[in-house]
Amino acid sequence: MESRLHPELKEMFAALPEALYTRDKLEDKRKEMQQFAAAVAASLPANNAVRITEAHVPGAAGDPDVRIKIYQPSGGNVPLPGVLYIHGGGYILGSADMMDPALQQMASGIGCVIVSVDYRLAPEHPFPAPLEDCYAALRWFSEHAEELGSDPSRIAVMGPSAGGGLTAALSLLARDRNGPSIKFQMPLYPMLDDRIITRSSQEITDERVWSTAKTRLAWEMYLGEQQEISPYAAPARTADLSGLPPTYTCVGELDPFRDETIDYVSRLTQAGVPVEFHLYPGCFHGFEEYFPSAEISRRVTEEYYSALARALHA
Repeated sequence: MESRLHPELKEMFAALPEALYTRDKLEDKRKEMQQFAAAVAASLPANNAVRITEAHVPGAAGDPDVRIKIYQPSGGNVPLPGVLYIHGGGYILGSADMMDPALQQMASGIGCVIVSVDYRLAPEHPFPAPLEDCYAALRWFSEHAEELGSDPSRIAVMGPSAGGGLTAALSLLARDRNGPSIKFQMPLYPMLDDRIITRSSQEITDERVWSTAKTRLAWEMYLGEQQEISPYAAPARTADLSGLPPTYTCVGELDPFRDETIDYVSRLTQAGVPVEFHLYPGCFHGFEEYFPSAEISRRVTEEYYSALARALHA
C-alpha cells in the first residue's frame, strides 16, 4: 500500500500506529478515537463566530430522545440553509462532540445552520436504531428550521464513512416516507455495501487505516441478527435510486469503499440523479481527517465545501 500512497502522505502515513479492532476492545477504541479527535481539534484555529448549543429531540415511537448539537453563525437576518451532519465511525465509533471545530468552520465558512446527530451506536444499538435517530433529527430540523434561522426548503444531509452510509440511507428513507425534503446529499467515501465483494473492499489490509477486517467487524455489529439485509441498512442493495437529491461524493484510491462508491455514482447517474464525483489518487480512508494540514487534505475539504455552498446558496 505504501508504494501507492500520494507523495504528500507517505511520510505522515509511516508514523501511524496499527489499530486492531475487536469486540472486547471496542470501548477502548472509542476512547482512542475521542482522544484523536480532540488532538486534531486542538490543532485547528478557534472559531468564536458560531454558537454551539445542544438539545434532545423526540425519537421514533418507543425510542429514546435523540441528542443533537446545533451550530449557528452569528449575525445576519436572512434565513440560512441547513445541513444535517452525521458523523463517521463505522456505525460503532464516534460522537457528535468530536466534530465541533470542523462544524464551526463549516457553519461560518458556508453560511449555514448545522444540526449534528449524536445517534446511537452498534452493537449496543444495531440497525435500524442509528438510522431512525438520524431520521428523527431530520424531521425535527425540518419542523423547527425557522426557529433556528434556517430555511426548511434548503436542508442538505452529509457525513463521512458510516456517516456517508447513513446519509445515503436517510435520503432513501425520506424519499420513501415522503419527506422531509432533502435538497442535497453529500455521502463522503460512504460505507454502503455489507457484502464486501468488491476488489477495493478486499485489497486494503493495512491495519493502520480502515481495512477489510474493520469493515467486516463493523458490518457484523451494525447488522446484528438480521437474516434479510434491508437496503436502508446497506444502500448498495437498493434496486431503485431514482428520485434522490442531487449528490456530491468523493473517495480515495486506497479506500476500501472505493469501488462501492464508484458503483453508487454510476447507478445514481443512470437513475437520472445529478452527481459530482471526485476520486483522489494515492489517498486512504479518511486521510483528510488524519492529516488536515496536508495540501491534498485542504483541497478535498475546499472542494466539498464549495459544492455544498453552490447547492445550498443557488
